[in-house]
Amino acid sequence: MLRRLQILLQRKFKILLFFLLLLALLMHMALDLALPAAPSSCSCIPKAANPLGLPPSGPLVSVQKKLSLRILQDFSGSNGSLEKGSRSLEGRPPAGGGSKMVLRDGDFEHQWEDVKSARTGRSKMAALFEHPLYNIPIPELVKEDKLFSVNPKEKFTLKNSGSDEWVSSSKAEMVLPTGKTPYDTYPTWLRFHIGINRYELYSRQDPITPTLLEELATQKIIGSVQKPGGTQLKLIMTFPNYGEALFKPMKQTRDQETPADFFYFSDFERHNAEIAAFHLDRILDFRRIPPVSGRLVNITKEIRDITTDKKLARTFFISPASNVCFFGECSYYCSTEHALCGKPDQLEGSMAALLPDKELAKRHSWRSPWRRSYHKSKKAEWELNQNYCAQVRKTPPYDSGSRLLNLIDMTVLDFLMGNMDRHHYETFEKFGNNTFLLHLDNGRGFGRHSHDEMSILAPLQQCCSIKKSTFLRLQLLATEPYRLSDVMRESLASDRLSPVLSEPHLKALDRRLQRVLDMVRVCMAKGGQKAVLVDDMGKLQKGKWQHQETRSKQA
Repeated sequence: MLRRLQILLQRKFKILLFFLLLLALLMHMALDLALPAAPSSCSCIPKAANPLGLPPSGPLVSVQKKLSLRILQDFSGSNGSLEKGSRSLEGRPPAGGGSKMVLRDGDFEHQWEDVKSARTGRSKMAALFEHPLYNIPIPELVKEDKLFSVNPKEKFTLKNSGSDEWVSSSKAEMVLPTGKTPYDTYPTWLRFHIGINRYELYSRQDPITPTLLEELATQKIIGSVQKPGGTQLKLIMTFPNYGEALFKPMKQTRDQETPADFFYFSDFERHNAEIAAFHLDRILDFRRIPPVSGRLVNITKEIRDITTDKKLARTFFISPASNVCFFGECSYYCSTEHALCGKPDQLEGSMAALLPDKELAKRHSWRSPWRRSYHKSKKAEWELNQNYCAQVRKTPPYDSGSRLLNLIDMTVLDFLMGNMDRHHYETFEKFGNNTFLLHLDNGRGFGRHSHDEMSILAPLQQCCSIKKSTFLRLQLLATEPYRLSDVMRESLASDRLSPVLSEPHLKALDRRLQRVLDMVRVCMAKGGQKAVLVDDMGKLQKGKWQHQETRSKQA
């Protein structure tokens, strides 16, 4: 009897144990289904989700392991440094082989397929500007870092500074802003000028920029004169609030490509290239081109009837097609054969905000070391000498500071646009060598979408140096959520002359971006990542600390 009872208990115990194990297995499976992306022991993954704009829960979290891009982890507060971060993005293994696995830009595309649906309808441009790479703080500004020192208690009044900056050629009634504070009395163009500093022409989140763009496109024009100098016709427009803008009229349609047999120095300046260059410069986070807006101008009412320029006034005529035309006076393309005609008097053009008058803020013009020969048969020295960068590095101002790296930034911008006409550039004298370069005169960009002019990248190819921040942003713009062509299309859609660029030009941006990244990777394969990527992010942080230290010492 006892033996039977013992056998029965053993059987019941085995059954009970089996059910307990089955219950544990079912509970484990239930937890896996309910929580498919439970937090791991590493705290870097959930932190890295926010810079991407991904929600913290749901099926998207399951792809976070795939999205382990070091570029994003660098800003998550995790254990990845910037130096380690960009190493996984090199795209090609360094010379000498090795078994390290690296991610290429092409690898990112399939990783993002699962998250596209969640981002549908969201602004790519807004997501881009929210990314940590577009929120790196500049050093704290001191008095020497600002272009102008303004008395915050002084209201805006018309002053005779001995220049045309503060006066208007028109006697029409002037309109000035009014407000509770003295700053409210400043017109928008003056606020733009006041905001210029050593590190940027305008800040990323500056609310003045969209306002200024709107005013450039809509404000009443009360004065119009021809800008002296230059090879092609440009006009200076005056507004009622004492502001002025540079007007470049339309010379060819958007789908008209520059002929392959044209020399770069005989090409037209395109109004839509000026507009697109401003948007591209902002998307690259350079912010070194003054705001530019497209505008439809009435040649009769806004130029001919109000101009005080007698030389310009003599060039107006009515064409056989009954359109109002003019051609002005300039070195090239100022004749009846190259006249600018309206339909019948409406003419497209770009309206660019002018920088402060040189009498108030002196600028230095620098000849580019990679300037072209501007000769039909002769080549420049840099085209014949592949070691040309070595002597540039020994020549002031390229032997110290960030001047050479800033010039390479400008080179990347020009290559993406296809601009071969960068013979000079300017800087504000007040800031010396430690400042940005002004990216002015971009009208010869976006001429040929079917051709990539690799010689524009000669500074990058020969020097094999680039800012780390620039490289990381270029990497980011090559991924699907921030695709350069998509962000540009969205940004340009806000302009009144939209579409500013044809689709082939937008697609060419993506193709050229890959060529820039490929060139940087070739450099890294030859010389190593540390030698090629210059850590300007660390310098920014140090710069901020140094300013604070200087202030404390002075105190």
